[in-house]
Amino acid sequence: MTVSKIRKFAQLALALQSAVLPGLAAPDASSLPVNVVDTGYARYRGNLSFPNTVAYLGIPYAEPPLGERRFRAPLPLNTQRVAAAAGGQIVDATQYPDFCIQGSIGEGDAGGAGSEDCLKVNIYAPAGAGSGSKLPVLVYIHGGGYVFGNPANWPFDSWVHQSPNVVIVSVYYRLDAFGFLSTPELADPALGDFNVGFRDQTQALEWVRAHIGSFGGDPGAVTINGESAGGSSVELHLTANVGRDLFRAAIAQSVFRTPLALPEQCVPQFQMFAAKAGCGTGSVEAQLDCLRTASVSALAMAQDFVSGQPTGYRQFHPVVDGTIFTDFPTRQIVNGDFADVPVIVGSTTNETLSGGSSITAALESFFPSMTNDSLAALIAEYPVSEFSDSTALQFQAATGEPELLCARHVIATAASKRTKAWTYRYNQPNPTSGGTAVAHAAENWMMFLGSNTGTNGTGAFSPMTPTETAFASELIAYWLSFVRVLDPNTHKLARSPAWAQFTSANKERMVLQQGPGDSTTVSGSFLETQSEGETTRCEFVAGQVGLQQN
Repeated sequence: MTVSKIRKFAQLALALQSAVLPGLAAPDASSLPVNVVDTGYARYRGNLSFPNTVAYLGIPYAEPPLGERRFRAPLPLNTQRVAAAAGGQIVDATQYPDFCIQGSIGEGDAGGAGSEDCLKVNIYAPAGAGSGSKLPVLVYIHGGGYVFGNPANWPFDSWVHQSPNVVIVSVYYRLDAFGFLSTPELADPALGDFNVGFRDQTQALEWVRAHIGSFGGDPGAVTINGESAGGSSVELHLTANVGRDLFRAAIAQSVFRTPLALPEQCVPQFQMFAAKAGCGTGSVEAQLDCLRTASVSALAMAQDFVSGQPTGYRQFHPVVDGTIFTDFPTRQIVNGDFADVPVIVGSTTNETLSGGSSITAALESFFPSMTNDSLAALIAEYPVSEFSDSTALQFQAATGEPELLCARHVIATAASKRTKAWTYRYNQPNPTSGGTAVAHAAENWMMFLGSNTGTNGTGAFSPMTPTETAFASELIAYWLSFVRVLDPNTHKLARSPAWAQFTSANKERMVLQQGPGDSTTVSGSFLETQSEGETTRCEFVAGQVGLQQN
């Protein structure tokens, strides 16, 4: 079913119910319509987007981070406030909420769209699910470089429609400077907090533990999942000093191995941001007071200006704050300091986040703390002769592996020593991007109804062929089988090959791709073994963690 058909069905369902639902006194839970849930503090009405699927959109999980709460950790949701605001009425949850303030995607656009009052979740559940259903839960953390992203561009209605035995939660969290402003003085909680965007994610998981049962979910059966910065967030949840007990499994797609700066390395960034926003004078305390009263427009222009600088720690990303994060995640994982949960981790075939042709320049930009000697040593691991004398393939590997792809080897190797791990290589191009390269985030188009992300929270959906729809179903079945029973094979499609576990002795992984030709009945996926070259290079990359800071 296309996105437009989903919306038309939802509108029809709402029209049929509109004469019944608004203004009713609270009924017994057993008498509620299949698209209404009672959390105990509020009743929410969602979209019946398929006959078996309801989307509850914009459910708050924390207090709005407004005014004095800007640049501070989220406060747990005041359920009494929400109940009072509802006044006994059913709360409409049929429209996507305002997304979080956006930054630039780096293609000349300006950010700034969205709202600060954005700490919400979208919940996709089987129609009629409620307390007692005890369904496994997938919590999805969107990508976008910690700078942009709108969960409306990654809908899960079709996932639950295909497998109406799970509950899926998609999280909005603060982005860019609003989520990751850093300066050493934030170690004083009177002034603010580090990593508030990541703390938002943790607060969402806390809300899920407390309230997902009302939507049919099992709070003890949560799998976290994310792509790019969402995959990086999954890695950080695995290694954070808080919240490791809030999930039982993890799926990390194309992990964004961005450096985690130390707060002192962010001082130039902070000062430039404050000055550009009109808050450049006085003590840091005074600057923060000024920034908390500055307009969203001023802050949006300031964060875009800083991110456009040519060198240094210019992106507002997570930092090693000494409390939640006390070391770099790669080092923690290699040393065995991470959540002991089964994992799926993988990348696309042609991963890289860098452009141009100079490997040195690309790595200097991505890893500001790397020295000339360490850069030379890393590049020496990628002789062009190992890539069929193709400088393009050499550039792709020498940038893509340290920036993204080597997380697959690092996480899976460590996890497989204590629990179960599965890895993959996604090998199907986004058909709307042109060419044959399977670029970063290519799987998002396939998994989310032909979705492409635009600037300032926008997105577009394009038609999918029957073969593409069949392949998407294959991917969704693997993912949700893992969510349901911690194994991608148990509930896979019959045509899909068995997905072998990754171990140190047997580094097999699944190559995920469409069936041959115009096929809806034959899988194109197959197993391959991770190459010795990739293993050796990624071990070297992991050994540079002190300078790459990831």
